Parts: sequence; structure tokens; C-alpha cells
Amino acid sequence: MDAVTDPIDLNERLKPRIQPRPRDEALYARAREEGLTELQARVLAGRINGYRGELAPLVSPSLRHLAHPEKLADAGRAAERIAQAVVDGEHIGILTDYDVDGITSHVVIRRTLVELFGVPEARLHSLIGHRIHDGYGISLPLVERTLALSPRPSLVITADCGSSDEPRIARLKEAGIEVVVSDHHALPVEGPPASAFAVVNPTRDDCTYPDPTIAGCMVAWLVMSLTRSVLIAWGVVPAATPKLSPWLSYVALGTVADCVSLGGSAANRAVVTHGLALINRMEAACWRAMAERLGGDSVPFDAETLAFQMGPRINARSRLDDPYAALHFMLAGDDTTAARHLETLDQDNQSRKAIEADMAEEAKALALPALTANEPAIVVFLEDGHPGVQGIVASRLVQAFGRPALVLTPAAAPGMLTGSGRSIEGLHLRDALQRTFALAPEALPRFGGHRGAAGVGVPRNHVTAFHAAFLQAVGEQLGDTELCPRIFTDGELAPRQLALATLDELERLAPFGREFDAPLFQGDFLVEALRPVGADGSHLMLELSSGATSLKAIWFRALTPGEMPAFGVGDPLRCAFKLNRNRWRGRESLQLMIDYAEPL
Repeated sequence: MDAVTDPIDLNERLKPRIQPRPRDEALYARAREEGLTELQARVLAGRINGYRGELAPLVSPSLRHLAHPEKLADAGRAAERIAQAVVDGEHIGILTDYDVDGITSHVVIRRTLVELFGVPEARLHSLIGHRIHDGYGISLPLVERTLALSPRPSLVITADCGSSDEPRIARLKEAGIEVVVSDHHALPVEGPPASAFAVVNPTRDDCTYPDPTIAGCMVAWLVMSLTRSVLIAWGVVPAATPKLSPWLSYVALGTVADCVSLGGSAANRAVVTHGLALINRMEAACWRAMAERLGGDSVPFDAETLAFQMGPRINARSRLDDPYAALHFMLAGDDTTAARHLETLDQDNQSRKAIEADMAEEAKALALPALTANEPAIVVFLEDGHPGVQGIVASRLVQAFGRPALVLTPAAAPGMLTGSGRSIEGLHLRDALQRTFALAPEALPRFGGHRGAAGVGVPRNHVTAFHAAFLQAVGEQLGDTELCPRIFTDGELAPRQLALATLDELERLAPFGREFDAPLFQGDFLVEALRPVGADGSHLMLELSSGATSLKAIWFRALTPGEMPAFGVGDPLRCAFKLNRNRWRGRESLQLMIDYAEPL
């Protein structure tokens, strides 16, 4: 890509562009034929471009659309090994990632073993790595911790990790510990770890499970469901042993928080829909504590509640400290215990926000040379950055500059850097890292992830080589793609459609999430009133009009504290906005949630 040095041109290139989503016209026509409204068909056709499957499993999510867990390669072998451990009274290690997907996987496995299979708590060992001190996956410190246990487990079940950890799995095997891997991250080019007893991963080449996009917690749920079937077949537990359906509340949270696809995935849409119904019964203390924290008008929870309220609080714990408070919160048996742990998570989340704001500001400044040179990706190194917040800062760079971003900070291991990356539409980030490794293997000894997000380990003395190889790899994938912040909308709404009835119509397509974004519209309005709100004045409350229709609107993080907007009362404003149901003291009204606005 050609270098660009004119700052005026740079500002113009970094200005967000409001554009209509590309629409699959054949899918739009099919949706209309199958009875969807014009607006529903428009939204659907803008999200699952090229989809040729049945629409019913996506539009009307149901558990009947789930494939049998036996379709997962190695799932039968994994289930029989876990069942044997239950029968023989073995000590079992549950080794999971530290993020929401890992924590919810941990809850699914632990509750199933204890409550459904009768395994005593004393025979279970929770093994969750510390993000900063241990690193991702079956890290060497986690292996050492496992080997130091007394009594030592003879079986370790992983969830949401393990696919790229052959050397550490081999060490456990040498010590007499068998490892059953359940994971959903892309496998290394050499295939599943050879030393594992079983590797259940829907991305395996030999796997016939129809949906490779399911989250780690869903893989764990399927494996434990199959283990239940094995134990019933062996006569170990009665046929009346409850199914694992109630645990889909946890699977819903992990699925949404891990940003797996909610687009063409019937499985993910089904478990999130069913899981939200379970959550909104408020039967578990963790859900009640969160509802209490958010206020009475927060119920019923939706996918956005999980993504932007619960998920960040659970993740914040592992970003700043050990993750066990998050596990204790999810497992809390009473409201007082849940509230106590949630207070810890909430404080961590506030600390995380402050750290993130400082790091994002520094990262944006460091990104300017790459932007000036029009490089296809941003790589920044924050010498004093917190490794637990890298991914969030990378996301902020993607949002601001419209290109893939990778944020590096010092690692716990001497001479190493650790990093997190986030991608854009059109770039498969893990594939780009695989190509980077091929170009400069010494510069990327460790990496993993998927299309949208990934993590890396880079030797400090090879940063320059890594940077060059990564830019080449990204450039090869993106080609001449013009890179800028883009805001894709579902078009305009007529003034009469700016009503709660339209929101009801759209919500019938829920759940919304990654690759099935919540509907976003564009429109021109007149500003009738505005005022900064919030503790630091960074949010903007607006009254807008479109013809005879008057609406209230809120634009979060619209302003730098202390500044005034670039428009005033009476000015025309082009907005990208969502429809929002504003609940206050039991009453509902329509409110626009502004994503971006610019004066006309």
C-alpha cells in the first residue's frame, strides 16, 4: 500500500464512513417468501450473506436443531475415559482457560461431575491458569502445579484450551496423567496433540460435527452430555439422571462472551436463546446478584446484557488477578456469597476500565506512524502496558482506525513479549499468524486463536522481524482492500417506523452478537436539544426530530471530557443508531442509541 503523509488526507481516511450493508438479494427474496417482514428480511440478508441452509433454525432457534455429540470426533473415547474415572473413583483435574468461556466450561464440567454423577468435591481439582503469570492454555506453570498436587489426578479434562499444547500434555502423560482435551480453537498444522488420550475439537479435519464455530463451553457441555449417556448405558447412574439442559445458561454466557458466530450457526443461536430463557428464571444466585447490581429494569437479560455487563466483569478478574473469584461467583449457592464475589469483580472491572483508557490513549499515539505509512495493520508495543488488557485495547484500535491491530506488552518470561490481536472483516487473523510463523518462525514461537482474535508470544529481540512478517502476511490476505473505519447500517427507517412496534419486530430475530450484529440504521435528524451527561460529561443526551416525530437519544462516549460537540440546537445531524427499549419504573419508551453522528 502506498505511503500517505499528508495529515489532512490522514484525517479524512480515518473519518468513519456510514455505508449500507451488502445485501444477499436471493436470501432477501427467500426470507420474504417464507413470511418474514420486509425489515426482518433486510436485516437477515445483510448478515448471513451466501447462506444457503434452512432459515427456520436461525429465525426460530431450537435445541432440536443441535447435532448429536457423537458427531464430534473422539467424543465417544473422551466420554468413556471420563466415565471410567467416575466409576473407578479417580482424582480428576479440570483445567480450563481463564476467560468467560473457560470459566463457564469449568462450571459445566464441575457441576455435572458433582451433582449428576456423584463425584465427591474432594476428588476434583480446579486448575485455571493465571493470565499474567502462567499464560494461556496448558502452560508449564500449570503443569508444575498439577504435578505437585497430592493426591495427584490421574485424569485431566481441559476445556477451551489444549489443542496447541502437545509438549505440556506429553509431560503430563510421562507422569502418568492422561489428558482429555475439549477445545474449539484452531488446531496447529501438525494436527491434534498426539499425547492426549482424546482431543474433542469441532475444527478437526476428521470431525463430522456440522458446526465448527461452537464455543469451548459448548464442546464441554456436549462431552459431558455424552458421558452421562455412557454412564447410563453402563448402569452406573439411573436412566432418570437429569440431562445437562440447565447448564445451558452457562453455555449461553460463554458463547456470547467469547464472540463466536451467531450468524449462520443454528447451534449457537439455539443455546443462547434457550440459555437466556433459563437465566431469566433467575434461579441461580449469580444471575440474581447481577440483576440486583444492574437494577430492577435490567430484567429480562438479553445477549447484550451478557456481552457488555456480565462478560466484562468476569473477564476483568482474570485480566488483573487470579480468576477464581469469577468461578466462585458463578458457583455461588446463595445471594450473599454471589453478591460478595460480584463486588470483587465489579471493582476489578472499574480498575480495568481505567487501565484500558490510559493504554488506549498511548496505543493510538503509537499507531500514528503506521497510519501515516498506510500499513495494512497496526502493531504497537506498550512497555508499561498491562498484559491483561491487550485485547480490549486492540479492539479500540480496530474501531478507531479500521484495520487489524496487535498490542504487545512485556511477558512474565524474561526476554519475551506477549500480545493480543483483533481482526477486521476480510482477514482471518490466525491464518495471518500461521503465515507470519512460516515467514519468521524464530519471531513467533507461540500463537493461537481464531478468525477474529488471537494471542502471540514474541521474543523481544525479534520484534522487528515479527512486525515485518506480520505486515506481509496481513497484506497478502487483504490485497488492495481500502482500510478505514466503516459503519455498516441496515438502511433507513420511515418516521412511522421509529416506534416500539418496530423494535418488537426486530427482536424476533434475536439473539444478536458476532456476525449477527444488532440492527443498526442511519437517518438524518434535526437537533432539538442536547446536553452532556455522565460523571465526566463524556456522554451526550439528545432530543432529535424527523418530520413530526420527536425522539430521545443517547450517545455514549461521544465527547472527550470538557469538550463540546461540533453541532448545536437546530443543526441537521446524520446518525447511525440502534433502537433501544428504555425502561424506567415499569414504563417503556423508545430511545435511539447513537453509535456515530456527524453534522451535515
